[in-house]
Amino acid sequence: MSQCDCNSQKESLESQVKGLKDLIEVAKAVVSTLDLDTVLQAILTSAMRFAGTPAGSVALYYDARRELSLHAHSGLTADFVKKERWEVTPGGLTEQVLLAGEIFYIEDTQQTPFFKNPIALKEGIRSLVCVPLVFQERIVGILYLDDFEPRCFDRDKLNLLSILASFAAMAIHNATLHKRTKLLAITDSLTGLHNHRYFKQYFRQEMARAKRYHKPFSIIMMDVDDFKSYNDSFGHATGDRLLELMGELILQTIRSVDVAFRYGGEEFIVLLPETRLDQAILAAERLRDSVQQGTAKRPVDGASRGVTVSIGVASYPDNADKMDELFNIVDSLLYLAKRRGKNKVYHQESLQIPKK
Repeated sequence: MSQCDCNSQKESLESQVKGLKDLIEVAKAVVSTLDLDTVLQAILTSAMRFAGTPAGSVALYYDARRELSLHAHSGLTADFVKKERWEVTPGGLTEQVLLAGEIFYIEDTQQTPFFKNPIALKEGIRSLVCVPLVFQERIVGILYLDDFEPRCFDRDKLNLLSILASFAAMAIHNATLHKRTKLLAITDSLTGLHNHRYFKQYFRQEMARAKRYHKPFSIIMMDVDDFKSYNDSFGHATGDRLLELMGELILQTIRSVDVAFRYGGEEFIVLLPETRLDQAILAAERLRDSVQQGTAKRPVDGASRGVTVSIGVASYPDNADKMDELFNIVDSLLYLAKRRGKNKVYHQESLQIPKK
């Protein structure tokens, strides 16, 4: 064997060893945390560095809806990443990757007849690698690595990327499982709303945020009117189904930025970030009407009637500047509404109660 051949083999071996060392560092990064967003950003950053691309993204795949959801990106314009969810296009590149379940690459998009993604072409993407993230034969996401110049991709690195993809998919699975477990810990199993325990944590957090940024913050507290009578008339199983329906109606009525809780029994709370008292009163009226109309139109099995709710509304800083004071005020307003006729929304201004 000539000296040149020996040097060539040595260089090849050194390159492989370096690639494996890089891969180990990448693997460490992607399995070092259980926070899903952190995992996805670590996957993207590591893969871009490993493959030497200036841009990329990670999207999670939802098989039931055939939909992708963008969760991490780098090196791409705001216009390119503004669409956070999209369906798989029949015959498109992503569908080919999903069907094959293997790494797919394009070395020059302008010389590839089937590549017709107008958004990617407008972005100036000239070459890319699509890496399916597969866990237990199920694709959980796709890693996209992009370059703005045509290029030849190193086949050895592509092979190592497939190993990285296995680590990444496992990390995504573990992080998703952890996220679901955490969600179960803060969710009321009957209504699907957040539970009492999480309310106390979130209330404290949002109150502190409102003070720090000098933003308004409102709280709505509601109670099902005559719930004991409802249970006595139709049975506790029907009462439970009513509470399930309450959870649905509340989530259908509030904004995406509002957060709903089952406070206990038949009591519910909605926290409204950056919301003034007048806006919160309107939201409370929508909730009151939604419950009255919704439970009347959709009486649960075994019940011949719907229900109404009594509601209290209070806001920071209009009504109080301390968390305990604000809660006591909204609690008192709720019970005033119940004592004075039920199916009402009460707030301090309407009662002309002196502010604290």
